[in-house]
Amino acid sequence: MFTALFGSVEVGVIYAIMALGVYLSFRILDFPDLTVDGSFVTGGATAAVLIISGVNPFLATIAALLAGFLAGCVTGILHTKGKINPLLSGILMMIALYSINLRIMDKPNVPLLAEETVITKITSWWQGLGFDNVIQSLFTSIGLSDYIPSTWGILIVMLIVAFAIKKMVDLFLKTEVGLSLRAVGDNDGMVRSFSANTDWLKVLGLGISNALVAFSGALVAQYNGFSDVGMGIGMIIIGLASVIIGEAVIGNASIVRATLAVLIGAILYRLIVTLALRADFLETGDMKLITAIIVIFALVVPKLIDKQKAGARKKKRAAQLDSANPNGGDQVAAARSDL
Repeated sequence: MFTALFGSVEVGVIYAIMALGVYLSFRILDFPDLTVDGSFVTGGATAAVLIISGVNPFLATIAALLAGFLAGCVTGILHTKGKINPLLSGILMMIALYSINLRIMDKPNVPLLAEETVITKITSWWQGLGFDNVIQSLFTSIGLSDYIPSTWGILIVMLIVAFAIKKMVDLFLKTEVGLSLRAVGDNDGMVRSFSANTDWLKVLGLGISNALVAFSGALVAQYNGFSDVGMGIGMIIIGLASVIIGEAVIGNASIVRATLAVLIGAILYRLIVTLALRADFLETGDMKLITAIIVIFALVVPKLIDKQKAGARKKKRAAQLDSANPNGGDQVAAARSDL
């Protein structure tokens, strides 16, 4: 059980980078970008093909990031210059990327198990530091030797990478360009009235969003040991689930808090799915159904809680008016009607 949950956290941290990309398009730009399902695979395909061609895996992963940026920019251009509906432009690019990804890989699946990847390099480097032995001794001393993962390196390094990217996103969104990007998502017309180039901002925002998605896809492909043309199916829902769950738990009062919520939401999503799949009546094929149910709960439950809190506040206010004005029936009735 512990090993399964540990693996969920490990994968969740990698998917959190993808969720940050989804957050940029859906929350910051208010753009329903379905390119994500395609650009995630583009990242994995680009990295996989370069790795088997002998390219350094770190350079291959950076190349995957650039490929995702290009895909996002094309979606932005289709919308801004082609005047295509945001949803439709994302769908068109997602469909186009399916064929492009097949072209990149030249086959539906590219195995990486026999190749040196970012994940294998991190594992080798971490094991050389000897930290795993220290952690193993600690667990053994408290009688938990059966719950020790093979290595902690991937989790710790990916946590550092994810939080570094989060910090860069936070800093970017506080720059002049980042603030303009946020303004475009809030009120595109107002920003345009100030003679700002909103088209360029949208293209840039979608490019950065899909760059993060493709970067995550490249890491996931190397973590799984293969890149598959179907690995991006439903990825947009997973990203949205991470954003929604995180905001429901942590909140989104500020950019720093919102991006932290996305990271935590991605990890929580993976933990929930892992625990749900351990139920006897659920199978691995039910994962998409589980995802849909998680999103529904994350959307509906907070609204019901807010509604209940609002009702409680109204009752409390009415009770205060009753006690403060025991003889002012008309005033209390008028005040209640305003609540």
